[in-house]
Amino acid sequence: MSQIFRNRGVKVQDDTKQIEEVMAKRTAKNSVFLDLFQNKSYLLKLYKTLHPEDTTATEDSLTDVTITNVLTDNLYNDLGFIANNKLMILVEAQSTWTVNILVRVLLYLAQSYHEYFQRTCQDYYKSRKVKMPKPELYVIFTGNKGRKPDKISLSKEFFEGADIDIEVKAKVIYESDTDDIINQYIIFCKVFNEQTKKHGMTQKAVTETIRICKDRNVLKEYLLDREKEVVTIMMSLFDDEQIMKSFIKSERHEAAQESARETAKRMIEKGKMSLEEIADYVPSLSLEELKELEAEVMQLA
Repeated sequence: MSQIFRNRGVKVQDDTKQIEEVMAKRTAKNSVFLDLFQNKSYLLKLYKTLHPEDTTATEDSLTDVTITNVLTDNLYNDLGFIANNKLMILVEAQSTWTVNILVRVLLYLAQSYHEYFQRTCQDYYKSRKVKMPKPELYVIFTGNKGRKPDKISLSKEFFEGADIDIEVKAKVIYESDTDDIINQYIIFCKVFNEQTKKHGMTQKAVTETIRICKDRNVLKEYLLDREKEVVTIMMSLFDDEQIMKSFIKSERHEAAQESARETAKRMIEKGKMSLEEIADYVPSLSLEELKELEAEVMQLA
C-alpha cells in the first residue's frame, strides 16, 4: 500500500497557491545504508575496514546475499555478503538501543544459511555434510555508545549467561575517531538526526544533511555521485507509520459508527423515543441517517 505514496512530493491547490508537502521517510537511514553498501566499491571498503589483513579481497570476490523482505516494499537495514568463505552479516541499530537486535541477527543468520544452501544446491536432509561459510556478526549502532558493550550475546542478554543450546554473539560498532566507511556512515546518521530535530522530517533536513556531510568529507564521493538518488530514497509523502496510524484511525471510526448504528437501531425498535431524541443520545449519526435506519427497521418488522 505504501508504494502508492513513494513520491518526492505532491502539489496541493490552495486557492491561489500550490503547496508542496514532502516528508522524510522514517526508514531514511536504512535505505541509504543498503544503497551505499550494495555498491561493490563501498562494500569492499567496508570489508577491508573489518579485515584489513585480507589483501586478496576484490570487488569480484564479494557476493551480496542481502535478504529481501517480500512482505513490504522495502529492505530491512540489514546487510549480508560472503567474502573468502566468511558470511558477513551487519545489522544496523538506530539511535534507540535494544538487545532484541540479537533476535533479529539470529533469524537473519538462519535465513541467510537457508538461502545459501539453496543457492549452492546443498541438501541438509542428506547424510553428506554440507559446507558452510563461517559467520561473522556485527551490529552498527548509530546512537551514542555510553556504557553499552562492545560485544553482545544471546545467552548473556536473555538467559543470564546460562549454557544454552544455541548461541549468537555479535560485535557492536560505534562512532570512533577513524575515517573508514563505516564510521562515515554513522556520522551521516547522526547529522541526519540533528537536522531532523531542527527541521522536522522534511526535505530541508535531507538536503542539509547532504550539504553538511559533503562539507565535512563524510561519504562525499557517494553523495556527489548519487545526490539525487539519495534525496529520492529519503523522501516520501507519507511514511509507513503515518499510513498505519491512518488505517487504524479509520478502522476505529468505522467500528464506532457501527456500534452507534446498533444502539440507535435498538432504540428505534423499542419505539419509546423520537428520532430527534435518539439523535441527542447518538450524536455521531445525523437525523437523515436515523431516518434511513428507521426505514430499515420498519421493513424488517
